[in-house]
Amino acid sequence: MVDTGTTAPSNNLLLRVASAVVMAPLAIAAAYLGGWPFALFWAAASIAVLWEWTTLVSGLVWIAAGVGYAGIMFAAPVILRSDAELGMPAIMLLFTIVWTTDILGYFAGRAFGGPKLWPAVSPKKTWSGALAGTLGAIIVTVVSARWLGAMHSVAVATIALGLSVVAQLGDLLESAIKRKFSAKDASHLIPGHGGVMDRLDGFWAAALLGCLIGLARGGLEAPARGLLLW
Repeated sequence: MVDTGTTAPSNNLLLRVASAVVMAPLAIAAAYLGGWPFALFWAAASIAVLWEWTTLVSGLVWIAAGVGYAGIMFAAPVILRSDAELGMPAIMLLFTIVWTTDILGYFAGRAFGGPKLWPAVSPKKTWSGALAGTLGAIIVTVVSARWLGAMHSVAVATIALGLSVVAQLGDLLESAIKRKFSAKDASHLIPGHGGVMDRLDGFWAAALLGCLIGLARGGLEAPARGLLLW
């Protein structure tokens, strides 16, 4: 869709902000509570994502891929949050990185413009937005590292770099899928954001990588510890 003036983008931004004001506290509250409320929150998100995916794509292989995609959306954050000691800080780390990347990338891209990141897939995303989002995520995460429970700022910066880049790749992956099936949004469930999958594509990728790192270093007994403590 081509912007023809300032009113439509301004209205869309207001919708994005209003939706975020509602969704972010719910996500944080679920992370704080943990246990079945957290699992229920991500189960609902995963069901919504699977519904969006199956209405978007066609073909048995694509539908099967959607089951895996939605399964990761549920399993990765739940596994990290299951760590009784550091589960909550691990989820907040993911939120911090993904949200900072998204917010700074959006505004920096609009402010500075410049070369497109991958115009064939996502014509609005720019290198300036991508770099600003990643740099901002690193800075914010390092500053808050002690509160998050991490002990080594270099390791935390490296994790922030990796998760921020992967989050943006997750965003591009979803954009490529939507473009393949000639769709602008996964659905219209969230005003200003499109669908649940549109909102969580970056978190999906970051949660997957974070979970894999945590499991590789901490096992099922302490996945969040494996992610945070170096």
